[in-house]
Amino acid sequence: MITRPKVVKANEVDILPVENARNTWIRVLISTSEAPTYAMRLFEMDIDGHIDAHSHPWEHEIFVLEGRVRIRVENDIYDLDPYTAIYIPPNKIHEYWNIGNTKAKFLCIIPVKPTLIE
Repeated sequence: MITRPKVVKANEVDILPVENARNTWIRVLISTSEAPTYAMRLFEMDIDGHIDAHSHPWEHEIFVLEGRVRIRVENDIYDLDPYTAIYIPPNKIHEYWNIGNTKAKFLCIIPVKPTLIE
């Protein structure tokens, strides 16, 4: 657990492929083992990037930094431009695509512990 401020330069954090995804990578900026409440991750998707449909018992807050990202939450589709945020409730099936003509980047904030609602 971190007990002091942590400064992170994203380009100095290891970039790892995202499981169940195509041409999508993650940089864990603040991990679930470091912070008591929230973790912060930076996702990068190439032009044809895609994260397969999945669900889990925690919420997400997504903030698009660059590019255009399509997100499906259950049966609804949202097309997000830079500087747009979306909240994804826990236990909802969701899926992501890069729908722009450049690399897409977005922050994903999740709680350290699963959300208490179902």
